[in-house]
Amino acid sequence: MNEQETQLKTQHNFGDFLYWNLVVSVPFITACMAIARESILWLICYIITCILLVMVIYKFYCTHCPHYIQSPKNTKCMFFWGIPKFFKEKSGPLSLIEKSVALVIPFVIVLLPLYYLLLQPGFLVIYFLSVMVLCTTLRRYECKRCVYFQCPVNCAEK
Repeated sequence: MNEQETQLKTQHNFGDFLYWNLVVSVPFITACMAIARESILWLICYIITCILLVMVIYKFYCTHCPHYIQSPKNTKCMFFWGIPKFFKEKSGPLSLIEKSVALVIPFVIVLLPLYYLLLQPGFLVIYFLSVMVLCTTLRRYECKRCVYFQCPVNCAEK
């Protein structure tokens, strides 16, 4: 890995936001397609649940992040760009509950569509492969350069 890849990333740009949201969209759209084949009502419930769970992450986890704190009025990070800062910034370490939110809720989001994916093995394979690509790419290119040292999965050298 070259020096530029290991430098801490103090700021994200709009290209980072587009890239990461495109990567996240593959498993999300795959799950939506699998659910929609069985029930439009459950698709709507799934989308609403995902939005609510992401808002919980935004409140309890993101409010500690330097990218959230440094943004004046709107968040400018790899997953949220231009979203108003609805919640008060929190400096300092994450509490046990906040760490739990950071680790458990993404796991719950990944498992939510499992029933519908099991009904359609092709979608299941695409879904889990794309989730694995998302996780390994995050770990390889972001976690090693992240300035959010309180994050439970941060592996950047301080």
